[in-house]
Amino acid sequence: MLLFLVAGYESTSTALTWFIHHISKHPRVQAKIKAELGDNKNSRLSIEQLDSLVYLDSVIDEVLRFVPPTNGAARTLTSDDQLPESGVQLYRGDQVFIPFYNLTRDKRYWKIDPELFYPERFDGEDKSHDAYALIPFGGGHRQCIGQDLARLELKAIAARLMQRVTFGDGGSEVNAGGHKQQFTIVPKHIGVTIKYD
Repeated sequence: MLLFLVAGYESTSTALTWFIHHISKHPRVQAKIKAELGDNKNSRLSIEQLDSLVYLDSVIDEVLRFVPPTNGAARTLTSDDQLPESGVQLYRGDQVFIPFYNLTRDKRYWKIDPELFYPERFDGEDKSHDAYALIPFGGGHRQCIGQDLARLELKAIAARLMQRVTFGDGGSEVNAGGHKQQFTIVPKHIGVTIKYD
């Protein structure tokens, strides 16, 4: 139960913090989100209106790709196996760690430079990326059961913020960047400016 509570709160709030950080550094992305929102500046958005915000979906996917909420996932093998390229033998009962961050930065899986924050990748060349290159909520039958709720929360809050404020880079004194790794990859030493629209 504790894991559900922590995972349900910390991963979404961390992803939202990374969203704010990245759009503050990319005013072009922020402007495109605001353009997609159009005249809905002060109105509450229905589920249908939220669903229509496809560029915002791409931005959220890019934030989750650029800094996945969690480091990765551990899995226990149920049968003996062998790694295809290295030939390393794995045995039933061994635990393997799947590093989400490494997958999202692996140039073999992304056509556009994975070190570049570029949401448009999900509308173009990287739209059909390998399904397991981006698994911020895990994959397969053990993926996060709360991922749909987390995505909805993240999208609704991000859209509401973009209706009301514009974020700017806080400058080098407060924005040294970095992160610390806990259950989630938590940003530290970041700062933004906020301008109310």
